[in-house]
Amino acid sequence: MRWLRRFRSAIKGAVTGWKGQGFDFSNWFGRTFWGIDNSKLATNETIFSVVSRLSNVLASLPIKLYKSYDVVHTQASDTLTNSPNPNMSSFEFIRIMETMRNETGNAYALIERDIRGQPHRLTPLDPAYCEPLLDTDTGELWYQVNGANGTYYFHNLDIIHVKHIVGSSGLKGINPINVLKNTNDYDQAVREFSLNEMKGAPNSFILTYGSNVDGKKRQEVIEDFKRFYRENGGILFQEPGVEIDPIERKYVSADTLTSERITRSRVANVYNVPVTFLNDTEGQSYSSNEQLMLTFVQMTLIPIVRQYEQEFNRKLLTETERRQGLYFKINVGGLLRGDSKSRKEFYHGALRDGWMTRNEVRRWEDLPPIPGPADELWISGDMYPLNMDPRERKEKPSDSKGNEEVKGGEES
Repeated sequence: MRWLRRFRSAIKGAVTGWKGQGFDFSNWFGRTFWGIDNSKLATNETIFSVVSRLSNVLASLPIKLYKSYDVVHTQASDTLTNSPNPNMSSFEFIRIMETMRNETGNAYALIERDIRGQPHRLTPLDPAYCEPLLDTDTGELWYQVNGANGTYYFHNLDIIHVKHIVGSSGLKGINPINVLKNTNDYDQAVREFSLNEMKGAPNSFILTYGSNVDGKKRQEVIEDFKRFYRENGGILFQEPGVEIDPIERKYVSADTLTSERITRSRVANVYNVPVTFLNDTEGQSYSSNEQLMLTFVQMTLIPIVRQYEQEFNRKLLTETERRQGLYFKINVGGLLRGDSKSRKEFYHGALRDGWMTRNEVRRWEDLPPIPGPADELWISGDMYPLNMDPRERKEKPSDSKGNEEVKGGEES
């Protein structure tokens, strides 16, 4: 069986590295596969809202390739961060992948490589045409992709697959919209009932007349009633022997609001986002926007970001590159910066405690670095370079303005 495994590995490598007419999938995007049915998103504004926000937030986060905390550039990083394919930018690619993941539970993208095995194109695939399979002989994961010209099989290292949680005996993520099926049905039933009540009840009346009125007279009363209502803009004249009572509306707006609140709460639970994230001010309260973003980042965004990072690291980088210390990282720090007062207190403590330089603060605030001691670590004392011996610190007499000048000595 060893020779069979080696043979399969050789075929996998040949398919992965080959770029020929038979394996050119550049026309897949927008034609064969890109036909996702967005009916669920288009008919439920609550689900559309949470999916839209999650995909936009994730696509807005900067992603870079690092090596020992320094940004590096390779073909893989250029493909992912600049132009995944000729039809879209990195923002569009991540947003489409996250939209598919939240709509169907799974998102797939084909990794096309050049003759050297380096990624040079990432093409999103419609989840409806992708199926993960396990090789019973080797136990390796493969993906079956149904195309217009036949069925293709790709090794798991050639398919980026991000998903929601997986069941105990499956390889695919659970569809969150299917989980919300009962909620959607209930919400739709309440909306339809409320709409029918609003349309049918306002202009309904009970017309009462004497029992001695014959059929001809009865019809005349009805026609006269209709004519008065039509010609006088809803004004009715009640004649002797005829009673007109409007039918009271049973529609209560509070019922619809309660239903919408229940729907938002259930959608928020399924997508693991704070209810306030869906503009619901009841049920959860936060003292500041910073606290809300902290909850959102810790509970919702970090698991999603970690899944993307590990998929990119495992499938866009070679084993040699990973051993050299290269890794992709999606920066969520910008979401935790808080307001100006919180940032001021954070930076003030970091500078005076000596674990952040002034130029690092400027980089966090998107300001250019300045030369000189701005790259040195200082601690309060009040303040001198961190690597200076306090015994060598010399003070000059106060100047004419009463300020003391501090001069540091040479390093021992």
